[in-house]
Amino acid sequence: MTKAGDRIKSLRKERKLTLLTLAEATGLSKSAINRWENNKADINGEAIVKLAIFFNVSADYLLGISDF
Repeated sequence: MTKAGDRIKSLRKERKLTLLTLAEATGLSKSAINRWENNKADINGEAIVKLAIFFNVSADYLLGISDF
């Protein structure tokens, strides 16, 4: 199963965003996003919602539950 961090990193890179740009756009901390992308920390529900809205994807997609 794909980890949320892998999906976040992939979406961020596809859109050519830096960690700082993504952090500023979502109100999440750069360090938290970095930890998630490197699968060093679990992502919380509030962050999943913010990222899903920002990237216009489902929370299930971010969590690796679905492929769309």
